[in-house]
Amino acid sequence: MPPWGAALALLLAAIALLLFVVRLAPHLRRPWRRAVETGTLLREQEEEPNLGDPTDPFGDRCDPLPGGCSFICKPSALAQCLLRALRRSVVLEPGPRPWLSGPHLQTFCHFVLPVGPGPELAREYLQLADDGLVALDWVVGPCARGRRVTHSGGLPAVLLVVPNAWGRLTRNVLGLCLLALERGYYPVIFHRRGHHGCPLVNPRLQPFGDPSDLKEAVTYIRFRHPAAPLFAVSEGSGSALLLSYLGECGSSSYVTGAACISPVLRCREWFEAGLPWPYERGFLLHQKIALSRYATALEDTVDTDKLFRSRSLREFEETLFCHTKSSPISWDTYWDLNDPLRDVDEAAVPVLCICSADDPVCGPPERTLPAELFHSNPYFFLLLSHRGGHCGFLRQEPLPAWSHEVVLESFRALTEFFRMEERMKGLSRRRTSFLGGRRRWGALQKREVSPSSSLEEIFSWKRSYTR
Repeated sequence: MPPWGAALALLLAAIALLLFVVRLAPHLRRPWRRAVETGTLLREQEEEPNLGDPTDPFGDRCDPLPGGCSFICKPSALAQCLLRALRRSVVLEPGPRPWLSGPHLQTFCHFVLPVGPGPELAREYLQLADDGLVALDWVVGPCARGRRVTHSGGLPAVLLVVPNAWGRLTRNVLGLCLLALERGYYPVIFHRRGHHGCPLVNPRLQPFGDPSDLKEAVTYIRFRHPAAPLFAVSEGSGSALLLSYLGECGSSSYVTGAACISPVLRCREWFEAGLPWPYERGFLLHQKIALSRYATALEDTVDTDKLFRSRSLREFEETLFCHTKSSPISWDTYWDLNDPLRDVDEAAVPVLCICSADDPVCGPPERTLPAELFHSNPYFFLLLSHRGGHCGFLRQEPLPAWSHEVVLESFRALTEFFRMEERMKGLSRRRTSFLGGRRRWGALQKREVSPSSSLEEIFSWKRSYTR
């Protein structure tokens, strides 16, 4: 993106934020004034949500956690392991609230504020089977002096990070990479075609839930680090790509564990319902600016005039991928091919979804989160917090978002759980082998001391073998 484009996007986003705060200010003052008059100081908002509400699809089967969070899953040994790890976590404990505790402020600070210096990245371009390009940014520094190795006794685990679908590299993504590097991981950020400086060498973009490019990237990562464990984290709308990959690949995904921060799970309904106008306009403007440099190259495949006149994310997505000049498809067919939950039953990797009840982008959890997925699928776990915005989960500076700590703690718990499972299987195999050897030796001894036995009977196999 040219420098003037980034400056224009930041300026327009700041104007949208200012207008939004001005529009929202009268609604924010009234509950605060009522709280001050009654002396409660909004303590009713600090209480945990009512888990016994019959209209709440998550209230009947959820485990309370510190800080007003809830853990929803199907009971299993792995779920108990994750639950114990989360209950021991200190990042979920309620502490002093930051000044930006509102969901909109947390979300805007996450997406709008400048990224800052960030980590040192080493970029690789991966040429795909159709001659397209994707980019892999390997995080090589900086690293704290007191680096802790999470996977002792083995190679550092690779952490694959999938940003949001708009190609915006946010503060929290870079903060997660720095924290993971400090904990002994080797983070790598996956960038789609045409995103974050990755050139678009052919007029083909990656649809919302098409994991074909990600498959080739994972194959290359496995080629570079064949013996290292692989974990994956996605942010926001980028979760559709990660979940599509896990569903299509099943047990052949090479991923040990995955986490989705503020995932968009019901994507079609999300596009059709639309977002609140500041987010809708901001995300739409960012996509138009990113694709404006490729307008000439895309003229042969899409109607660029209609594309850049789009007034909603649905219209933009439909024009870009459905109303193509070569092979147009319907909106229904597009989501049959790109729904991230289309093959969710085939996923064979533990997936932790961290969501917030006050997410202004995804919407309320009872309408946007499929409760039956977490209640029936043993591989999907939901950590639902009372507040955090969309991909925010901010704490006091300079601490990173608490969602990053939870993700890495869950990966550590998964590693210990699987290591213990392998150890128990090894002990079981050795015990079975030992008992089998004792049985064979005991039988041989019985045959040797038996008065009715003889050397002819014991070694009769030699005569049959030499005939």
